[in-house]
Amino acid sequence: MTKKLWFQAGVGILLALLIMKFFMEINGIFTPLVIIAKTIFIPLLLGAVLFYVTEPLQRFLEKRKMPRWGSILAILISVAAVVWLFISIIGPPVINEVNRFVKNAPSIAKEITIQTEYVLQHRENFPEQLNEMIDKAINSIQSIALVFGKLVVQFFQSVFQTAFTLILVPFFFIYLLKDHEKFAPFIYNFFSGKQQVWIKKTLHDINTVLRTYIQGQLLISLILASIMFVGYLSIGLEYALLLAIFAFFMNVIPFIGPWIAFAPALIIAFLDPDPQKMVIWVCVITLVAQQTDSNLITPNIMGKTLDIHPLTVITVILAAGNIAGFLGILLSIPAYAVGKVVVKNIYDRRKEIKLAATKNV
Repeated sequence: MTKKLWFQAGVGILLALLIMKFFMEINGIFTPLVIIAKTIFIPLLLGAVLFYVTEPLQRFLEKRKMPRWGSILAILISVAAVVWLFISIIGPPVINEVNRFVKNAPSIAKEITIQTEYVLQHRENFPEQLNEMIDKAINSIQSIALVFGKLVVQFFQSVFQTAFTLILVPFFFIYLLKDHEKFAPFIYNFFSGKQQVWIKKTLHDINTVLRTYIQGQLLISLILASIMFVGYLSIGLEYALLLAIFAFFMNVIPFIGPWIAFAPALIIAFLDPDPQKMVIWVCVITLVAQQTDSNLITPNIMGKTLDIHPLTVITVILAAGNIAGFLGILLSIPAYAVGKVVVKNIYDRRKEIKLAATKNV
């Protein structure tokens, strides 16, 4: 029985739970380590994202015999140029739209209140099924608003709490550009033989999954935000640029993110002088963007690398959001993908061992 996979997995889970319990009981000893980890986590995460975004450019330059220091310098200049272009070109219209939105915020809130009161006052004239749908919609909106509000608060709290550590981002970024090939050998050189080969393959697969996810998700977000911006601009929707930028950041979250980005656009459409027409157009643009993403963009960019079912994605995101807030939502899918790669490699390794044992018999 001790050789059965289920028994070994159960023992491993129990041991992991016991270790976690002991760590929680003596957490005072690890408090300094936790503080250090929290301090460097956000800068390291941002540095890693920047590395995976610019890694193709570094590979391209070094294939053309450019030295490492030259490729790093070229990437830093390129990043600085992109930031400058973004600030100089997109910054002014974004500031204008933000100022306009802040100025119109009281009237927007008043209009939303008027529309809500109108619906509530005339509910007795609506069919029973429509009233049930309204009740469900109100409950859903309230639940989503509470969760989303908590996530936004947690997000801005984490931003303000870690703003002073962002100066570390360039250092992590440059370090990863300079020495990223040394990380995997540093780990698998502790092993030898077939174990070393397995560790090396597992680390390579993890790197492939992370690179595919980060590069692919950011590219998908950029394409979808561009589609939405062009669509919103063509129909004359207010705050088109702000809504597109918001959609870019929300689309980083798979499946759920696009619907979060759709909500403010729908609210702005309802406040248009011709709300029925504008709501229909916003829904059409969102549908076109989603269909383009699901049928053309994601299959060609992501391919079969992640191979995660949509229901699994939604479950993982919701669970991570309740446990770790906004940061948990952002990190849940890549963490799940990495865990899936590790489990798959463990399973393949066990099959190899069993096959080798069968041949020896």
